[in-house]
Amino acid sequence: MSIQYHGTTVISVRRDSSVSIGSDGQVTMGSTIAKSNAKKIRRAYNNSVLIGFAGSTADALTLYERLNGKLEQYSGNLTRASVELAKEWRTDKMLRRLEALLIAADKNNSYIISGNGDVLEPEDGIAAIGSGGQYAQAAAKALIKHTDLSAAEIIKESLQIASSICIYTDNYFSIDTL
Repeated sequence: MSIQYHGTTVISVRRDSSVSIGSDGQVTMGSTIAKSNAKKIRRAYNNSVLIGFAGSTADALTLYERLNGKLEQYSGNLTRASVELAKEWRTDKMLRRLEALLIAADKNNSYIISGNGDVLEPEDGIAAIGSGGQYAQAAAKALIKHTDLSAAEIIKESLQIASSICIYTDNYFSIDTL
């Protein structure tokens, strides 16, 4: 994916019958750390969907609210809600300017949603966004292949590895699991 936002790492891992999303807590403004304990993971639709976001905070929260609204409209159907949000995001003049990426996951599906109209389902159960996303994703792939760690444990280790490499990723982690 060509869009990459600096200042965060968000990763989702699906393993066995659970899915976890985790993020670091760092928020940067230019070359300054503005906050180190931000929560970039939210629950939606009766606590049945996890949403993580990267990018401009106001933009990401606007998109979170829109996705939550779509989940309500489509009775919790994450696939339909994600597609409808991506279509609206891509075609609406105001939404089109929003700079963020989302990862959304429920018990059955995980998606990366972008303003380009992308609704990408990871084929290996791992989705990652943000400046440290590729580091965390690589670590998670290795951990899934070579350990019996749970999804949440893989997230924690992957974020720890990303935080040791990416200057925009700190070691304050938020992790949530369905």
